[in-house]
Amino acid sequence: MTTMIIDAEPGKISASVEKTALVIIDMQRDFLEPGGFGETLGNDVSLLAKAIPPAKALLAAARRAGMLVVHTREGHRPDLSDAPPAKVNRGSPTHRIGAPGPMGRILIRGEPGQDIIPELYPIEGEVVIDKPGKGAFFATDLGLVLANKAIDTLLVCGVTTEVCVHTTIREGNDRGYRCIAVGDACGSYFPEFHDVALRMVKAQGGIFGWVTDAARVVSALEASAAEAAE
Repeated sequence: MTTMIIDAEPGKISASVEKTALVIIDMQRDFLEPGGFGETLGNDVSLLAKAIPPAKALLAAARRAGMLVVHTREGHRPDLSDAPPAKVNRGSPTHRIGAPGPMGRILIRGEPGQDIIPELYPIEGEVVIDKPGKGAFFATDLGLVLANKAIDTLLVCGVTTEVCVHTTIREGNDRGYRCIAVGDACGSYFPEFHDVALRMVKAQGGIFGWVTDAARVVSALEASAAEAAE
């Protein structure tokens, strides 16, 4: 096993590269690109775009290390049979799940807007999880995928920090995974929510997990690779 030591808060964490997965949450066109669903709701998508370069560096390092990479996409079946009415009926009727949007039907699987942005697009062999809820474990086979790979540690990034990223970290924590939020590779339309969400993860000695940044993870992976090569 190859061990990496990640500088994080509230303290450093040692993890096996082979037992760690990078989970990239919902880096979808409709959320991040100008003209997408997120922008039509009045959000400043440039705030999410700041997470793309760190996430890209993190993904490249994970690929070099041979780490398990998981991408998630929030979305529903075209007939909305997996979308609770309470979720579908929320918000403006013209901006609801399933309604026509600038990149196809909003949050419907297979539509252009539901897909992952080109900068972080999955390559062959990487896992893609389509999830109907906010958390990546809810109503998906993510737990089975991780168990089959004997994963015990999750590096989590993506959007939005306080919603789908935070929910996934909470779910992972309850399932016994050590969860590490890669803060600068996460993004929110509300900067104050992003900051508080990360503080919540690492509070009280790491009540939900650890918080670090992409540069520190990349450094840890590079150091572990150099040590393994000696």
